[in-house]
Amino acid sequence: MNVFINDIPLIIKKAAEKVYKHEYDLIIKATDHFTSKDLIGDVLIKEADAMLIDRLVRLMEVKKLKKLRSLTLVTDKKQKLIDHLKDQFKIVKAAGGLVLKEGKILMIYRLGVWDLPKGKLDKKEKVRDGAVREVEEECNIQVEVVEKLPKTWHSYAYKGKKILKKTSWYLMNCTDDSLMKPQAEEFIEEVRWMTPEEVIQVLPKAYTSIAFIVRHYLQSQKTGKV
Repeated sequence: MNVFINDIPLIIKKAAEKVYKHEYDLIIKATDHFTSKDLIGDVLIKEADAMLIDRLVRLMEVKKLKKLRSLTLVTDKKQKLIDHLKDQFKIVKAAGGLVLKEGKILMIYRLGVWDLPKGKLDKKEKVRDGAVREVEEECNIQVEVVEKLPKTWHSYAYKGKKILKKTSWYLMNCTDDSLMKPQAEEFIEEVRWMTPEEVIQVLPKAYTSIAFIVRHYLQSQKTGKV
């Protein structure tokens, strides 16, 4: 489960999973005394429980933890913690695509941020169908689905409610972009084909969840696994 709270990755791992200490700037236990000021860089917290999840979510929502790059929680009750985390939010379902054409990736520019085309699913709409519809509507192109990509979850507040958006991602091929244009109603200013190198350059101006999907795809091209 790839969760992003205030655009910061929150990763939950089983206690049995291998942890490489050199990948973290700080490693502590849930019972250790720490404040938001201690959360700098890539942080790992061992023996995580529901109380810790509650505390950390509040911190990540209220405090601007600009120096925190990622937060990894290690627990022997992974699924219980995930369920507890979900219970704090209203779940909204969305879908989108990473679209390819001749080795280039389709990026959109919306509200000052580089993004991938995506949107909320209609009631009873199949996820795959919704992903295609959203991509085609937002970019005015035609696409076909190739395969699934990892899902992402990111939080935001809307009308006083805490929302956790579950986005299902698909790798897609563009079959027709002859009439491509941004969907102004969705505040999209630009739709642009970019080389992988150009995408990497704009990722600092993209949401962390979008950067995660793009980097996952680019890494898969090196390993041969999506």
